Amino acid sequence: MKLLSVNVSLPKDVPYRGEMLRTSIYKQPVEGRVMLHALHLEGDGQADLRAHGGPDKAVYAYPYEHYASWARELRRDDFSFGQFGENLTVEGLLEDEVHIGDVYRIGGALLEVSQPRAPCFKLAHKMELPNFVKTFTDSERCGFYLRVLETGEIGAGDRIERVATGEGRVSVRTVFHQFFCDRHNAEQAARIRQVPALDAGWREAFA
Repeated sequence: MKLLSVNVSLPKDVPYRGEMLRTSIYKQPVEGRVMLHALHLEGDGQADLRAHGGPDKAVYAYPYEHYASWARELRRDDFSFGQFGENLTVEGLLEDEVHIGDVYRIGGALLEVSQPRAPCFKLAHKMELPNFVKTFTDSERCGFYLRVLETGEIGAGDRIERVATGEGRVSVRTVFHQFFCDRHNAEQAARIRQVPALDAGWREAFA
């Protein structure tokens, strides 16, 4: 497992439906090592703190393996690291294999998986595809957020080591699929609610 790229962006205004939209989704790769603080990466920010940021959404990771699938399905070859708004472009951490509560060592930092990523309209705007939120959701290639347990410097090329497996062994994809595709599965929902590392908002939603 490997960290391929660290991507950041401060909030900026972009045209949207005749107005200006403030967003930080246009992430760009950073050279060298970057300090990961408790709530954000150095040089990164969140434009809408009601929906983004906070300790349970300190950084967003997205598997690089999905890039090839999207390029093929969308017939595009213009992707670069940070394409899906992720802070960390990672290799070897697919949603089926990553559990809520898994703890990873990346460089000098220690991180814990807290929740899947639920897409919003800003991703569709960045991709220039009005229906991309539905497309992204249907794919279940969602990526995941992490909370920072220990701050430290990270950089592209760092090895990613899983140092603990989340209690309950509930995968990121299981949570995402249950919420968006299988909401009547009460038994699964009850199991997911028991995962202590899952973000409180998601647990309330399943309740």
